Amino acid sequence: MRKVFWGSLVWILLPSIVSANQSTERFEKVVNRMVKAINDANWPAVQADFGKEMLDFFPPEKSKLFFEGMVAQYGNIEKLDSARYIPPDKAVFPAHFERGFLDITIVLDKQDKIIGLLFLPHKADVPIVEKHQTELSLPFKGKWLVVWGGDTRELNQHHDFPNQQFAFDLLGVDDNGKTRKGQSNTNEDYFAFGREIISPADGNVTDVINGVRDNVPGSMNPYSALGNAVVIQNRENEVSILAHLKLDSIKVKAGDKVTKGQVIGLCGNSGNSSEPHLHYHLQNTPIIQDGTGIKCHFEKVTIINNGQQQEKTNYSPVKGNVIMAD
Repeated sequence: MRKVFWGSLVWILLPSIVSANQSTERFEKVVNRMVKAINDANWPAVQADFGKEMLDFFPPEKSKLFFEGMVAQYGNIEKLDSARYIPPDKAVFPAHFERGFLDITIVLDKQDKIIGLLFLPHKADVPIVEKHQTELSLPFKGKWLVVWGGDTRELNQHHDFPNQQFAFDLLGVDDNGKTRKGQSNTNEDYFAFGREIISPADGNVTDVINGVRDNVPGSMNPYSALGNAVVIQNRENEVSILAHLKLDSIKVKAGDKVTKGQVIGLCGNSGNSSEPHLHYHLQNTPIIQDGTGIKCHFEKVTIINNGQQQEKTNYSPVKGNVIMAD
């Protein structure tokens, strides 16, 4: 008899429903209740944690058949491994069944009701890199202001996102530290717009996103969050992400080999970006959403403070630094 894989239970994502709680504890409580209910074949108890949207899409009789089929195929759930939190409202629990190993992905609303649920074969964890081996140069020339960068939430708005926890947002500046020429509502008014963006290290281009229009300053595009972007695998489990590039400026394609210092495109204002800037971070996989961020230390950085230049080696810039490459 052909086996049926119980892959997708239901997947409901409502953009307006998000959680402010940044902990996995709330997910653990819900999943532990669900595991007990599944093992007890107590289907009403499973459904008690469903939100209205889930119940509408997945009513009691339908969900009962699903869970009975899943248990018949895989058996009871014996153990859950530690969760991987995906801000702001999702967590993934590796689950050891009697006859299988699945990942349970759960999405909660503000009331901790389930609005998304997925069972898929377990995907092995990608090794977490504590310290990168790739020698990195800054991905640009000229002077730039670090708007977000550092190890804390106060220094870095990306802090709570596992793949971007050490990311940088960088604005081009002139010799006076200003980010724009005047006060017009155009991208060309910003010094960052159109500046060359370069590969920070040798590597292979794994992904390229192009064709995303540049935003009018102040208008953001969350539907294509990275905008025009280039993903470069510098070595195994060390991957550079360069985002918000200018429309039609990217000079490489997936499969290309690039060298350190090679121009890959121009700074733009595409994607979830309110003004022209470069987003850069390093993570452990080219699969953006599955990555864990790696703190970047650049080989050589010049910091400019009150007109004075200070040379740094193996330095990780922080919010407020004005920096440039040698």
